[in-house]
Amino acid sequence: MFMLMISILQLDKKMQHSHTHKLLGECLKPYNIAYCEDMLSLGEHGKPFLAERPDICFNLSHSDGIAACIVSANECGIDCERVREWRPNVVRRVFTPEEQALLEAEPEGGRGLLFFRIWTLKEAFVKAVGKGISYPMNTVEFSFANGAISCTEQGWRFRQYILRGGKFVVSVCEAIA
Repeated sequence: MFMLMISILQLDKKMQHSHTHKLLGECLKPYNIAYCEDMLSLGEHGKPFLAERPDICFNLSHSDGIAACIVSANECGIDCERVREWRPNVVRRVFTPEEQALLEAEPEGGRGLLFFRIWTLKEAFVKAVGKGISYPMNTVEFSFANGAISCTEQGWRFRQYILRGGKFVVSVCEAIA
């Protein structure tokens, strides 16, 4: 079980960061935590955590026009993106051959959305494991069938939200307890 908050709004990058932390503060209110950024500690690869509350896991993300926060009792990661033109150089570097084939089979008009569906899942996963982009992203593979998300890594569950008619994608990864 997790708590998720998403905001779609136009703010400059500095304000997006601040707004994302406000979302975290709202998500922590049920835990009776009066949140401020000074409460954060950083893991080995830079993942923030609450040293005083190891029972609470969280992750933050923001991108052009969107901010998101997840809070869970389990390790978790979140990534959000505005859908835009997909990047072939990123596909070659971080997508598996099967993911590349999936993207190539998609009609041109749907490739941007599919790219960001896969990309945000990969980002949410590497953020959940706490290694960020130092994790070899081309070793974890995602696929879609009958509305379900499949992943080659076991012990994780994924959810995905496609918002505003495909303009934004939010992906969530949570460890299975």
